[in-house]
Amino acid sequence: MSSTLDLSAMYVMHDALRREAGHLARVTARVGRDPRSVLRTATGWELFKTALRVHHTAEDEALWPGLREGLADRPTDLVPLEALEAEHGAINEVIEAIDAALANPEAGLDQLSDLIDSLATGVVGHLRHEEDQAVPLVLRLTTRRQWEHFRRIHFRWIRSDTSRILPWLLDGASDQTVATLLAALPEPVRHAYRHRWRPAYTAVDRWSATA
Repeated sequence: MSSTLDLSAMYVMHDALRREAGHLARVTARVGRDPRSVLRTATGWELFKTALRVHHTAEDEALWPGLREGLADRPTDLVPLEALEAEHGAINEVIEAIDAALANPEAGLDQLSDLIDSLATGVVGHLRHEEDQAVPLVLRLTTRRQWEHFRRIHFRWIRSDTSRILPWLLDGASDQTVATLLAALPEPVRHAYRHRWRPAYTAVDRWSATA
């Protein structure tokens, strides 16, 4: 059992995705605010999609394959993993449906609201399933080398958007969590986060149509 693996970065990502799923769900509940206008122009929707795509792609490419290897002779234990992979696909389909509705001037508001609610509920449920079903498998079967490979792939996918995703990721995290995650990064990145990226991020209302 790889009990020494540090999964804190995964949980920080999960917490950020839950936070943004909550913001997304509230978009449809705002009185006097058309959610179509918000999602078409606000940065929150793009950041949410980007972070979710990065996280799921890194898992599909660099985390699940190792678990599949470790479970090759235990097909029953593969069932939860296959369910999680299917949830990735289902979430992607809902995102595509939302973007299609936003691009269609004839799409009804009720349809969009239902899709948004489905996405927010689906993401929160998926993260809970992942923590309950996949994390125990990761801790039992994933080697430190495999975990570091996953982290490198995750960072590779996020690299071009680090200036936006890093402050987004750490928004609301405890001081200790922020310090721990920043400590693993090069000093130029930490400096840029503190003096440029985070101030720029906090200056924007990412779920406002005027952002």
